[in-house]
Amino acid sequence: MTHFALSDEQKQFRAVLRSFAESRIAPYAQEVDQNESFPWKSFEACREMELPALGVPEAYGGAGADAITSAIMVEELARVCASTSLTMLISKLGMTPVIYWASEELKKKYLPRVASGEAQASYCLSEPDAGSDVAAMTTRAVRDGDSYVLSGTKYWVTNAGISDTYTVFAKTDPQAGHRGISAFIVEADWGVKVTKLEKKLGVRGSPTGEVTFDEVRVPIANRIGEEGQGFYIAMGTLDRSRPTIGAQAVGIATGALDYAASYIKSRRQFGRSIADNQGIQFMLADMATKVEAARGLVYQACQLIDDDPDGQLTKYGAMAKMFASDVAMATTVDALQLLGGYGYTKDFPLERMMRDAKITQIYEGTNQIQRIVISRQVLGGQK
Repeated sequence: MTHFALSDEQKQFRAVLRSFAESRIAPYAQEVDQNESFPWKSFEACREMELPALGVPEAYGGAGADAITSAIMVEELARVCASTSLTMLISKLGMTPVIYWASEELKKKYLPRVASGEAQASYCLSEPDAGSDVAAMTTRAVRDGDSYVLSGTKYWVTNAGISDTYTVFAKTDPQAGHRGISAFIVEADWGVKVTKLEKKLGVRGSPTGEVTFDEVRVPIANRIGEEGQGFYIAMGTLDRSRPTIGAQAVGIATGALDYAASYIKSRRQFGRSIADNQGIQFMLADMATKVEAARGLVYQACQLIDDDPDGQLTKYGAMAKMFASDVAMATTVDALQLLGGYGYTKDFPLERMMRDAKITQIYEGTNQIQRIVISRQVLGGQK
């Protein structure tokens, strides 16, 4: 593995994003969480900063930023509002199959709209009985002339009801197992129905729903890649997106750490700042070290998104997602502890950060699945 350091441009970008997030995003974070409302004001602020364009290739109206720069953006948004960071993550997830595997026609049609923030995208893979076991999906895509007819239900769809397009995985050959899955880009107004919205523990400003396709007709031109290539596309997409979930987790953990550090310096007990207590200093040191270790692993995985000559992305992407999300959960719990009783109240942001951190251990593959992926990569690499 190669070593890396942030460029001066990336450091300046972080500083700009830190200021932007604190002034334009943070003021709405509590309201968004409390009301379970999509963070439209924050999203519009991100549009003004041209953040949706960051990870889209320049040829299609994007900024063509490298993956580490995109991770910095996710971190800084998640540091103050995980729900807002998810609005940037989900459209990139929905468009990743288009960027890497779609026809030129589909790229030109959909990527510029997402890059400008005019449109948003969702990713439809999981089903009631097909979460970690993707090949068990039952959603069908039946060829009918110059179209496919999609029927089925997808669960846990982020941005359900908000997105303009849905990247859908469906069985075109039910007898072929995972080799019978194909991928499609489906426009919302073609008959996509949101039949349920979940009441969630965290990232409450990001709608998660059940999406139903009842004989939705999709042109053949909107198939991504070849028939039967869907499983490969889905797994390749997750390899590229898991490091950014790690970045989201690092951002949440950083926000919790920063808030706790500021609090313990100002909080006084027994005539002195509680930051003077060695036990508290040790907690802070452990938290800070784990967060930096997670950040380094995330950046290593992100670097492989852009350049992976030895085929290491699957392993390092899973490692980054797993480790960073475990660190985020542990860090937010410990940071809340440092605030004592105040941390347990909604007047302070730590309980929200703790709730938001939990989902990073679950979505885009649970951490138990990540451990299976990592162990298989390690064992497969042994001679």
